[in-house]
Amino acid sequence: MPGSDVPWLGRRIREERVRQGISLRGLAREVGVSASMVSQIETSKTQPSVSTLYAITSALGISIEDLFTAPPAADGGTGVADGSGPAGAVQAGAGAPGAVAVRREAGAGGGAPATVLEALGSMRGARLGPLVRPDDRRVLTLDSGVTWEMLGELPRRTVDFLRITYPPGGTSSSNGGLMRHPGCEYGFVLSGELILTLGFDEIHLRAGDSVSFESTTPHRYRNEGSEPAVGIWFVLEREH
Repeated sequence: MPGSDVPWLGRRIREERVRQGISLRGLAREVGVSASMVSQIETSKTQPSVSTLYAITSALGISIEDLFTAPPAADGGTGVADGSGPAGAVQAGAGAPGAVAVRREAGAGGGAPATVLEALGSMRGARLGPLVRPDDRRVLTLDSGVTWEMLGELPRRTVDFLRITYPPGGTSSSNGGLMRHPGCEYGFVLSGELILTLGFDEIHLRAGDSVSFESTTPHRYRNEGSEPAVGIWFVLEREH
């Protein structure tokens, strides 16, 4: 798989919950899962489903983008470079679980950026791009093997630009429930097939099909085919 896994998902959720003074049981109650499940997600012993992750971010008032960004390092520095892409790509580190290694490949001698792309990529703030190579993507691996790959990110923009993969049998909700979250989403299927349950309707999506709808409409994705379903998704998250 291209890109690098995001090992700090659980840590970011826990830090935000504690910062807001929400108890483990309180968040579990709000999300509709057990406190044990939230604890396992926070300690990276299990991965949330798509629907559970959206429920958590909605309850905490944070965006999916926030979870793709590394938390501050223990020494007070940041877990990622100021820019992203070739000048500051995030990679999963070796050693202890959850370790993060930061690859910094600034211009020769570490001097001023040599190109416009390099200069844009080094701007302060959460940014991924403007050019993102496959090896520079940040990847979230969720329950049932669903993966989200961040294709680009601009600071202070609540838009998730994602390459989404549902393996055979993959689903956005492991318990079969429908999810809803603020905003709207636009999707385009590159390969494979997906079944979208949207309200009371079931829509069979094939390669070349596109879909757009308000994310407050209860919905669920699942792949009942024999090959991975891959698509490009834009999820516009409304401000809380």
